[in-house]
Amino acid sequence: MPAVTVENPLTLPRVAPPAAAAARPVLTVTTAPSGFEGEGFPVRRAFAGINYRHLDPFIMMDQMGEVEYQPGEPKGTPWHPHRGFETVTYIIDGTFDHQDSNGGGGTITNGDTQWMTAGSGLLHIEAPPEALVMSGGLFHGLQLWVNLPAKDKMMAPRYQDIRGGSVQLLTTPDGGALLRVIAGELDGHAGPGITHTPITMIHATVAPGAEVTLPWREDFNGLAYVLAGSGSVGAERRPVRTGQTAVFGEGGSLTVRADEKQDSRTPDLEVVLLGGRPIREPMAHYGPFVMNTREELQQAFEDFQKGRLGTVPAVHGMGEGGPAED
Repeated sequence: MPAVTVENPLTLPRVAPPAAAAARPVLTVTTAPSGFEGEGFPVRRAFAGINYRHLDPFIMMDQMGEVEYQPGEPKGTPWHPHRGFETVTYIIDGTFDHQDSNGGGGTITNGDTQWMTAGSGLLHIEAPPEALVMSGGLFHGLQLWVNLPAKDKMMAPRYQDIRGGSVQLLTTPDGGALLRVIAGELDGHAGPGITHTPITMIHATVAPGAEVTLPWREDFNGLAYVLAGSGSVGAERRPVRTGQTAVFGEGGSLTVRADEKQDSRTPDLEVVLLGGRPIREPMAHYGPFVMNTREELQQAFEDFQKGRLGTVPAVHGMGEGGPAED
């Protein structure tokens, strides 16, 4: 169950598309393969098999969990570098600690998001806190990679610590869905996340049998990833279920519906809606680096090997409130 919720969605601002908005068709529905990341935590590769022209400016997204860890089982990622893009870590349930080679970091839990602009590069590590490792417990989240345009790839690293209580909460005219706007804006309502590349990121909880039709910027692409539950997308009612991504075509609105009956573990349809303005620049991506040319990739690897992306410090300024000041 997502941590950020309300008892009565009808108390929230309501969003509906203009009557003249053209419905976006569904171009494709793909199923995410399962795998393991870092030290062995389970993930679904949400964008596997989708042509990059439909994803731009997004690069990849992993659904982490949903998994109920036993004591001693929680896992994270070891120290690793990044350059040239932004990582967005959204924790739906559970807790994750972050540290970086600049001495910054923080703890995110139950509806929090950490937005890290890697820019010119750094080293970082993500791991469950010791208390969670000892006790075990539920862990569920997302990590999204957002590309940076060439002009911003070598900017200084930056962090945004977005607490769950600060997201913009909206609903549909009948109150059948709770919309959490994490970044960007929806129908004039802005979320707290500030992005270099214009995007919108929404976590929607849709009640059984409810339908959501949202206005969507025509210069953005449109993606819907199902975290849990089952339903359909588009005017054509294309079926979707947990672990599937729908790619929408052009238009001014997109539609998601929840099936009348969900399974006993999933009372609602949980879906992440993403849209962004395509960068339309050459992309060279290998491992933890996303650049524009092969030569820039080679330079990133050389800089990492020579310690130019930072070294692991003995002491971190990590605290509960987010990044430490340099």
